[in-house]
Amino acid sequence: MSFTVIVPARLASTRLPNKPLADIAGLPMVVRVAQRAALSGADRTVVAADDRSIVDACLQHGVDALLTRTDHPSGSDRLAEACDLLGLADEAVVVNVQGDEPLMPLALVRAVASLLHARPEAAIATAAHPIDSLDDYLNPNVVKVVTDDHALAHYFSRAPIPWQRDGGPALPSPAPLRHIGLYAYRASFLRRFPALTQAPHERTEALEQLRALWHGYRIAVHTADAAPGTGVDTAEDLERVRALFA
Repeated sequence: MSFTVIVPARLASTRLPNKPLADIAGLPMVVRVAQRAALSGADRTVVAADDRSIVDACLQHGVDALLTRTDHPSGSDRLAEACDLLGLADEAVVVNVQGDEPLMPLALVRAVASLLHARPEAAIATAAHPIDSLDDYLNPNVVKVVTDDHALAHYFSRAPIPWQRDGGPALPSPAPLRHIGLYAYRASFLRRFPALTQAPHERTEALEQLRALWHGYRIAVHTADAAPGTGVDTAEDLERVRALFA
C-alpha cells in the first residue's frame, strides 16, 4: 500500500499563537507530528507550511517540508498546492494529518489510507468512533457523521444526529459516530477541490467536507473503537500533551 502523508501547518492561530512551533518535550509540535506520522508506513511525510519559520524548524530536525502560499482558505487548498509541488500522480493517495495532532494513532493513519485504496468509488476516506457521552453528542464542537450500509457518509453535522424522534435528548442506539479529523484523498480530487463552489450547508455548519458531498463525491468512513489522543487547540490542550510526553 502506497501513500504520502502531508501535514498542513499554518503559523497564525486565534487561540494559540505560533501553534506549529509550540515546544513539546524539546521539539516543535509540527516536528513531533511529522516524526510520528513517518512511522505509519507512508512512502513520504512532508510538512506543507505557510511560513518560512516552520519550514526552517522542520529542516533543522530532519523533517521534509515545503513552503506554500499564505492565502489558502483551507487546509485542503494547501494540500492541493503541495501535491503539485511534489509532483504526485493523480492516482496517488494523500493522507492529511493535522499539524496539531501529535498523538494521532499510527494504525488509524494506515486504516484511512488502506480504506481509500480498497474503495475505488470514494474520493476521500476518513474516520469516526462511537460516542458514549450525552454531553459530546449534544456539543456543537463535536462533529457527528451518519453513514449508509456501505460505510459511506450520508452527512456530517454539528447537530446531534441521528436524533430520536421520541424520548427527548438521549444517546440513540446504535451509538452515534463522532467524526475524527483525519482524511485520505486521491490527489486528483485535491487538484479539483479548489475550483469547487462552496455548498450552502458547508457555510452553515462550517464543515468543509460537506462541499465534497454536495458535488457528488463519496466519502468512505472507517469506524475506530475509540477516540485518538488529545489534539492541541488551546493552551490547556498543549499542557496536557506536554505532560503526556514528559
